Amino acid sequence: MGGHHSFLSRRRFLKTVFLGAAGVSGAMFAYARKPFLVNPCLNPVDTALEQSPWLTRIWQGLDPAQVWDCHVHLAGIGDSGHGLYVGQKLQNLWHPVLYSQRLFYMNAGCVSTEPGTVDENYVRRLALLTRNMPAGVKAMLFAFDWYHDDNGEPVPELSTFCVPDGYARQMAEEYPDVFEWVASIHPYRPDAIDRLEAAVAQGARAVKWLPAAQNIDPASKRCDAFFATLTRLRLPLVIHCGEEKAVQSVTLNHFGNPLRLRRALDAGVRVVVAHCASRGEDDDFDRPGTRQKSFNLFARLMERDEWKENLFGDISATALLNQKPEVLRTLLTREDWHGRLLNGSDYPLPGILPLISLPLLARYGLLPKEALPDLRALRQANALYFDLALKRSLNWQGKSFPARVFETRAFFGAA
Repeated sequence: MGGHHSFLSRRRFLKTVFLGAAGVSGAMFAYARKPFLVNPCLNPVDTALEQSPWLTRIWQGLDPAQVWDCHVHLAGIGDSGHGLYVGQKLQNLWHPVLYSQRLFYMNAGCVSTEPGTVDENYVRRLALLTRNMPAGVKAMLFAFDWYHDDNGEPVPELSTFCVPDGYARQMAEEYPDVFEWVASIHPYRPDAIDRLEAAVAQGARAVKWLPAAQNIDPASKRCDAFFATLTRLRLPLVIHCGEEKAVQSVTLNHFGNPLRLRRALDAGVRVVVAHCASRGEDDDFDRPGTRQKSFNLFARLMERDEWKENLFGDISATALLNQKPEVLRTLLTREDWHGRLLNGSDYPLPGILPLISLPLLARYGLLPKEALPDLRALRQANALYFDLALKRSLNWQGKSFPARVFETRAFFGAA
């Protein structure tokens, strides 16, 4: 991406930060302990913003009991004994970009590094942030299945991380006032249908796929039985489309082409396209030999009348530095889409301070300058609340996201 309107990809940005900080984690964080790089992780309970006009405005016309953040990641290092897995490249200094990326994610989640407490502290902090908002707000916690080969066998050595369904379910059961959970089941595995039906019986609200990282081709007939079951159970499929940079999966990025979703949509699946496929380019199957922005391909699908009841987009990560402002401007002004947009935060990403520039959003006319001080203060104490406040404050040519974009409970609670 070029020109003064271009934004850095988060992977390239984190690589720049890392290399500029002497190449090792200790040196990096010693160098980077500045409020624009490292999240100070203030106590959200002590945040004196209750009287902020911007926070007050967030809840005007919005029912907190209907607000479910539909895109929240569980993270950790596996020290809880519940099966979380982090690939060796994320833990090894010989892979500095991925290693530093993991450190930034953990800092964004305000995780204590005390041995044996990382997984637990991540969840406790997330519960605290959610409870710091009005009662009724919930976060939907993502499980994340292994990379599987074409025979449906898990391949841990090719998996960047894994969050078992059982762990996501257990956290939702332990914190029922603030968490729901989302299963992640690879469609090629022999027991995929059994696992899917069990997940629904245990309260799963959706299924999450990241095709490029899990080796899932949504256009393959191997998914047909899974799609038929999703349709029968009325369970939404949240699927990442467009370029993926947060997980090392470059060779499989073509599986994120939005046009590959036609098979699922034709099968009647309720499909939620994560980030509205707002990054990258893909092959345009309708015009062989050409490539098109992934977001434009998503928009093409949104225009099809036969899929208007089944195709949705989540707006997580659309305000990051790696997005061009045209994406937000389109999402804000396409009022005919608003009934099909669902809010998610992509937490913990909103807590990685370099990934969102409030002044830049204001410069592009998407955010009132007067809101910046309170939003900045909120972000340092509660990144989850900040993400909601930011999106409720976005405006382009008099158009904002209506309350129904954030009141997602009716959509996911119907499962």
